[in-house]
Amino acid sequence: VIAGAHSGCGKTLVSLAIMAALRARGMSVAPFEVGPDFIDPTLHAAVCGRPSHNLDPWMCGPEACRAILLRHARGCSVAVVEGAMGLFDGVSGVSDEGSTAALAKLLGLPVALVLDARSLARSVAALALGYASFDPALPMAGLILNRVGSENHAALLREALETAPGLPSSARILGLLPRDEALALPSRHLGLVTAQDRPLDPEIVARLARWAEENLDLTRLLNACPALEFPAPEPAPAPAARARAVRIGLARDAAFCFTYAENLRLLEEAGAELVPFSPLADPALPPDLAGLYLPGRYPELHAAALAANAGLRDEIRRFCAAGRPAYAECGGFMYLMDGIRDLEGRAFPMCGVFAMQAAMMPRFAALGYREVVATRDSLFGPEWTMLRGHEFHYSSPAGADPDAQPLYRVRDRKGWTDQAEGFAKGNTLGSYIHLHLASNPDAASAFVEACRKE
Repeated sequence: VIAGAHSGCGKTLVSLAIMAALRARGMSVAPFEVGPDFIDPTLHAAVCGRPSHNLDPWMCGPEACRAILLRHARGCSVAVVEGAMGLFDGVSGVSDEGSTAALAKLLGLPVALVLDARSLARSVAALALGYASFDPALPMAGLILNRVGSENHAALLREALETAPGLPSSARILGLLPRDEALALPSRHLGLVTAQDRPLDPEIVARLARWAEENLDLTRLLNACPALEFPAPEPAPAPAARARAVRIGLARDAAFCFTYAENLRLLEEAGAELVPFSPLADPALPPDLAGLYLPGRYPELHAAALAANAGLRDEIRRFCAAGRPAYAECGGFMYLMDGIRDLEGRAFPMCGVFAMQAAMMPRFAALGYREVVATRDSLFGPEWTMLRGHEFHYSSPAGADPDAQPLYRVRDRKGWTDQAEGFAKGNTLGSYIHLHLASNPDAASAFVEACRKE
C-alpha cells in the first residue's frame, strides 16, 4: 500500500512511478485504489495496462474487499494499492474506519508511507515517529520522502532519521525522491486530470519509472510484501444454466466514464452484456438494448457537444418514456435532466427525461459517503433494499419534476437526513449518489432482471 501522510503529499505520482518501475522490470502489476475515487484508477490503468479496482471497506465490506483484491491480483506479479487522503483519515475522527490504515490491516498489506519533505529537516523524524508508532497493529514497510530539494537536503533527512532516538525499524527509509516539477500531475475541475484528459504517454511513463528505480529501494519494498494466498477458482456455470444475456447500453466517453469496475463485473456476472456507446459522438443508441446505464463524470465540460447531439438525446428520452429501465448517476443524472446551466448562466439542453435543470455552483453541493434505503420497489430490488455509495458534485437540481418521486432514504456520517434523492420516474432512476453494487450484489441482479423483463 502506498499511503500518504496527508492529501497533496504526492502519493498518486509516487504510486504511478512505482507501478511504472515494476512494469519496466517485467512484472505484471495489479493496481488498486483505496476509497471511492474515480480519477486515480484511470491513471493506474494507463500505466499498468489493466483496470484498477477500488477497495473501500465502508462501501463494500471487508469480505468484498478481500475478494476484489484476490480476484484481480490473481496471475499478477504484484498488487500495488494507492491510499486515500492521510493514512489514518477515514469516516470519522474517532476511529480508523474507512481509512487506508484500516484497509492495510484488513488485508495484511505493508504500508510505504509518503512524506512531503519540502521545508523539513530534523522535524521529519518527529513525523516519522508519530506515524510509525500511532497504531502498532499497522504493518509498515518504511518511508518514502518526496520532493527532496537537493543532495544536501537529502543528507539532512537521512541524518535525522538514522540518528533519531526510539525510531522503530518500520520507519526506515525506502528512498528519497528529488523534486521534479516536470512530473507533477496537474489539477483541473474537481480534482486531478484523468487519463482521458491527458493520456500518460510512453515517454512520461518511462520517466516516472526511472525516477522510482533510481531513487527507491524497490527490492526492499517487494521483499516486505507477503505472498497472497488465492482460493481455488470457482467453476464456470454449465452452458445450459446460463440465462440469455441482456444488452444494456453503457455510456462511455470523455463525459461519462466514472463507474466502479466492480459494478461492471457484477452486472456482467448477473447476465448483462454491456454495450458501450458515446453520448458525445454516436448518432443513435446501439440496437436491441433492454436497458441503459449512464454513469457520471463531467458532462458540464462537454455540455455544448452533448446538446448538439440532439438525435441521440431524443432517442434516449423516447427510450425512457417507453418504460425501458435506465439508471443514471451524478453526471448521467444531469444528462437526463432538461438541461445544464453553467456558472455564466448559459443553458444547454439535455435529454429532458426529468423536468429539472442541473445548475452548476461555485462550491461543491455535496461530499461524502452515503447509505441509501429504498422506500419502495425499484430497479434495484424490493422495498428496504440497502446500498452504499459516495456523493461529490458541484451542481444542484433546480426545479421539481412532479412525476419524479424520491425513492431513497439517505444516511450520511451524522445520521439519517431529509435529503430528497433517488428520483424514480417510470422505469428510470436518477441520483447524484455513485452506488457501489458490491455493497449489495443482489441489486445488480435485480437491475439485470428488470431489463430482462422489458
